[in-house]
Amino acid sequence: MSSPRRTQNDLPGPTGLGDEPGRPPENRDGDGPPPGPRGPQVALPRPYVCYALMAGAVAMFFLGRSLGQTLVAPDGTVVGVLKPLALFGPAVQAGEYWRLLGMVFEHGNALHLFFNMSVVFTMGQTLERGIGSLRFLALSLVTALGGSAFALFFNFNVQTVGASGMILGWGGAMLPIATQQGRKDLYFWLVQVAVISLLPGVSWAGHLGGFLFGLPCGMALRQGRKFYARAIPVLLFIAAALALVAAHPERRGGF
Repeated sequence: MSSPRRTQNDLPGPTGLGDEPGRPPENRDGDGPPPGPRGPQVALPRPYVCYALMAGAVAMFFLGRSLGQTLVAPDGTVVGVLKPLALFGPAVQAGEYWRLLGMVFEHGNALHLFFNMSVVFTMGQTLERGIGSLRFLALSLVTALGGSAFALFFNFNVQTVGASGMILGWGGAMLPIATQQGRKDLYFWLVQVAVISLLPGVSWAGHLGGFLFGLPCGMALRQGRKFYARAIPVLLFIAAALALVAAHPERRGGF
């Protein structure tokens, strides 16, 4: 999964909410004294959440192979290996709720890991710097849970791994706050991801769930920090509740 090409430079301000200070006018002949020396450049905030995501995903790629569980059918036949943090309906149903979030650190192969981490490095870091690490962390939790919920609803007995659902949520959140050009690039990228989502072995449900939960987060960001601070706990509760409902089909009549 590759990220939009120019979207990462399109957040309209240092917080991503349009509060960029105005650019001072250039000096012209007769307009006054020449400008003084430029002040020191302000260092960009470090995207600690993205750093943790990338470090955790790389670590799990190398360590996960020795930590998997053997899956055995009722007749005693070995049917596969369950990755330590993979989303798998029966495992979550049995109480392994950490898989609802842990799946973002698991990846199927080196190519899968590379593509997802490249988007974390580009779009993820820029979005985190734009809105702040705490707001970005809350957004990531909402979209990861939303992606897991949809994956469980539609693919309960299938292992699902990868950060793609959460990443699609970032894309959904960026749509309301991006500039016009950035939005065009996002639309083009989302169409590409939609086509990829139809390929066998790709969790279209996880992608869709993450994106749908990212949209209201972006709308809340557009309204300002105070509104986002009030809205994000509600969205997090809804995503978590939906994930728990999806993890227990026996409580909803098997639907």
